[in-house]
Amino acid sequence: MSRSESFSARRKRWMHRFHARLSTLSRPATGFVSQPEPRTIGSFARGRQLLAGNYLFAGHLVVAEGRTPWQVEAPDDLFEEELQGFGWLDDLAAVGDAGTRALAQDWLWAWIDRYGRGKGPGWTPDLTGRRVIRWIHHALFVLRGRDKAQSEAFYRSLAQQAIFLGRRWRAASPGLPRIEALTGMIYAGLSLQGMERLVEPAMRALARDCRVQVDEQGGIPTRNPEELLEVFTLLTWAAAALGEAGRSVPADLLAAIDRIAPSLRTLRHSDGGLARFHGGGRGLEGRLDGALAASGVKNRMPEGLSMGFARLGAGRTSVIVDAAPPPAGVASVNAHASTLAFELTSGRRPVVVNCGSGAAFGLEWRRAGRATPSHSTVTLAGYSSARLGKAKAALSGRAEWLMDAPKDVPVEISQMPDGLRFQGGHDGYVRTHGLTHARTLELTFDGSGLAGEDLLIALNGAAQKTFDRQMDAIRLQGIPFAIRFHLHPEVEAELDMGGTAVSLALKSGELWVFRHDSRAIMTLEPSVYLEKGRLAPRATKQIVLSGRVMDYATRTRWSLTKAQDTPISIRDLNRDEMDVTL
Repeated sequence: MSRSESFSARRKRWMHRFHARLSTLSRPATGFVSQPEPRTIGSFARGRQLLAGNYLFAGHLVVAEGRTPWQVEAPDDLFEEELQGFGWLDDLAAVGDAGTRALAQDWLWAWIDRYGRGKGPGWTPDLTGRRVIRWIHHALFVLRGRDKAQSEAFYRSLAQQAIFLGRRWRAASPGLPRIEALTGMIYAGLSLQGMERLVEPAMRALARDCRVQVDEQGGIPTRNPEELLEVFTLLTWAAAALGEAGRSVPADLLAAIDRIAPSLRTLRHSDGGLARFHGGGRGLEGRLDGALAASGVKNRMPEGLSMGFARLGAGRTSVIVDAAPPPAGVASVNAHASTLAFELTSGRRPVVVNCGSGAAFGLEWRRAGRATPSHSTVTLAGYSSARLGKAKAALSGRAEWLMDAPKDVPVEISQMPDGLRFQGGHDGYVRTHGLTHARTLELTFDGSGLAGEDLLIALNGAAQKTFDRQMDAIRLQGIPFAIRFHLHPEVEAELDMGGTAVSLALKSGELWVFRHDSRAIMTLEPSVYLEKGRLAPRATKQIVLSGRVMDYATRTRWSLTKAQDTPISIRDLNRDEMDVTL
């Protein structure tokens, strides 16, 4: 099988390269017939870093002042992909002065000289679509002051990339990669002279993907909130570009936008960031609110689950829970074993978090970030609720699917006299230990308190036999468990009240107190916070309740209560995490 997988991957790369070279033999397009409004949002801070010669991509910093990024040896494939996608053009345009314009121009035309004839790693449908969108968005920015020959080279390369998309979009993986390719194809067809023929097939394909890839809950198969935001953003861009060009927008595209917007509102914490699950991060600052506003969709958050997530929101507090089985098959390549994990944010301050995706920090961190101990939920005897296994399809060599994942995840969300209640369970430990994990979370209506209960229970005779075998194997010493609450790096945590509580001080001035029912041992231990745009994981802490399961049912209760609110004199606006250089 590995031999056939390798052949399939090689064949796809060869076909990309062949059609890239073939596309560059044409000489179409001499200008724009129309140009969509630039909608991408960049980072001013990252733009200034690039101008200073600090190239920070995919967790790697390369200092190369005076050299284009194409003259730098990429540390890994992710670094190369970020470069080739031209997302950094958003950051340079966010600064928008003469220096960053000159830098953007130097890099763009250097790319044309080096890769414009169909060579290099950037000729894949998704990266080409991403690149085409950026070139069109920022055309006025980069073309200013360029002579006729340079402008013609720009338009010619843009059209050649559009032709490549027309030939190879079908080879893009379903989901975000294909939507990137098709959106770039629509942009090019609407904008460039002689490329109009690309619009209709791209519209039909995008409409079909909207029907297939976006479910009734407004979710996508990967269950990655940040990826859902990217899909939503691309769909709104495509719809807006079609509308501005006087084209009718496919009904399936508009329907997908209408379904996704309420789901994103469910996945939005009170600080405007996304819940960090299944490989996704918080999203760029302001990106989510900007995308929701631009869509014009006013639908409220649906009752029940959105993309398999539950949200409890009250006062200034949001709690988001992973309340469904993890993605399966090819969609699980970046999925995490995070069933029943939760995150809590108070105002503009994340408090309880998951560690996040470690993909930017290498294979070992990537694996660690996907494991259950990296999430704020229960682990049993060092096991994850799902395991990593080899991919069964022709994917990249680093692909690992989730195996033996929970299949039965019953959930109920209800209202109490004084708040909201979430109840859920999963069978991820039944096969190995005979135990079902059941979790109850109760948030008060004013958002000042979260009460939780975690139950490990053998539900039937078969489960009890499995549990008994495990107990016999360890000589009735009990099966160890741990309930983890990972804290954001900006939370100052200290043991309090003689070790019976943990005080959590937020930079907003709020003070939260964590307590438990004393049936478990409470410790404050090191943890990490994994996020894109950093050179290394950030050190933080986690509260751990540990004990041993001795009977068919073991119950642990805990609470997180706000003891002091944000002082009226504090305007809680600045967050340290916005500094991407650290």
